[in-house]
Amino acid sequence: MARGATFAALRHRNYRIWALAGFISVIGTWMQVLGVNWYVLKETGSATSMGFAVLLQAAPTLLLSVWGGVLADRLPARPLLIAAQGAHAVLAGGLAAVALTGVGGLPLIFAISLASGAVSAIEGPVMGRWAASLVDRETLGNALALGSLTNSAGRILGMSLGAVVVAAVGPALLFGINAASFAAVVVALFAVRPGAVPGLPVPDAGRARDGVRAGFAYLRGQPVLLLALALSFVLGSLGRNYQVTMAAMSDGPLDAGASGYGLLSTVFAVGTVVGALVAARRRSLGYRTLVVAGLFASGLQIVAGLAPGTWSFAAVILPIAAAAVVIDTTVGTRAQLDTDGAMRGRVLAALAVTGSVSAAVGAPLLGWLAEHAGPRQTLVLAGAAAAIATTAAGVALDRQRGRAATLALVVPRPRHPVRRAAFRAARIVRPSGAVCVIAPAEAGAVRSGGVRLRELVTAGPVANR
Repeated sequence: MARGATFAALRHRNYRIWALAGFISVIGTWMQVLGVNWYVLKETGSATSMGFAVLLQAAPTLLLSVWGGVLADRLPARPLLIAAQGAHAVLAGGLAAVALTGVGGLPLIFAISLASGAVSAIEGPVMGRWAASLVDRETLGNALALGSLTNSAGRILGMSLGAVVVAAVGPALLFGINAASFAAVVVALFAVRPGAVPGLPVPDAGRARDGVRAGFAYLRGQPVLLLALALSFVLGSLGRNYQVTMAAMSDGPLDAGASGYGLLSTVFAVGTVVGALVAARRRSLGYRTLVVAGLFASGLQIVAGLAPGTWSFAAVILPIAAAAVVIDTTVGTRAQLDTDGAMRGRVLAALAVTGSVSAAVGAPLLGWLAEHAGPRQTLVLAGAAAAIATTAAGVALDRQRGRAATLALVVPRPRHPVRRAAFRAARIVRPSGAVCVIAPAEAGAVRSGGVRLRELVTAGPVANR
């Protein structure tokens, strides 16, 4: 991808269609989120009940995402996604009916929230695989960054418009708008032309038939990917639950109140847009980018804990939000590019579970620390812990990449004539000072004494893969 090509993925017709449909759907989704929160809060007057509704939507990810990953690897994506959009539309219509008639009340709202979370959990890995097929390898990272931009902009617009609508006519219209927004995704699914670009490789049908256990076994054999997921978990749990720490700082040391919390939330949302643009402009998104962004965000988190006022705190929050999006985009890009095609859906499911667990663990932990140690101390302690973890992960990633390079140098000479010719050609064209690195999908074969050499990549000793 050419340097500065911020919108390179939009060169692909399929991605343009998908991005527009996704933007419409995201706006509707955040309208519904606001509508559910408002309805529950109005009926109960309890922020705890509102949080319970959010938890019900997130909880299914922990249990069902792995099965969604298996479906993503086994079945064609288009029929699954069409069925998921239909289910979402029906559930949103159910919310509108409850809001209009009052029939079912809160129990039905909670049940629909749980069902919506279940559909999203299964749909997520399928959606990830589908979106990756719309662009080529060179623009995949850019496409993921633009997806983050779409989500951030859609969230801001959806919440802003939703606040106006709910104040004027109530939440029922928000649910109706969301139900209609899924039609845009269905239209896009029919308008996209599969195979229009040479995207990521099609999975091996035999391996795609393996189940959840095969996915876990594959992950156990991918130490670099496991390190990236572990770092994502630490950064997500200690450094990303800013809805908790911003509220604690606003209500405590900053004495900013509800208006200050609203300002900080807006600044954070703007920061996510900035981060998406930064990620989109990156020529490549590798593990070095992940470590640098993690250290940057962790250091700023310590600074945020020392900020004297609301505006200085907001000035630090914005780049932290930007770094968070760069981290997410980088991990998502590596999960797509550095995994076996037959396992990609299950790896994306593992990524979704990691995000959900980090939120579930980090939010109460940071809340408890803020209550007992103080908001400022919480930010400083969590930032320091995240910085230490990021440094350790960076060292471990360098070691693992070094082992992969050494392993590639001592790979047995292939016996098959065609593979032997490819082996010799790779050694001849390898530049001085470079090492031959086996692609992650092939590392297991080399460790077990295999000689498959479908993908040989030349890279420098500190290649940012």
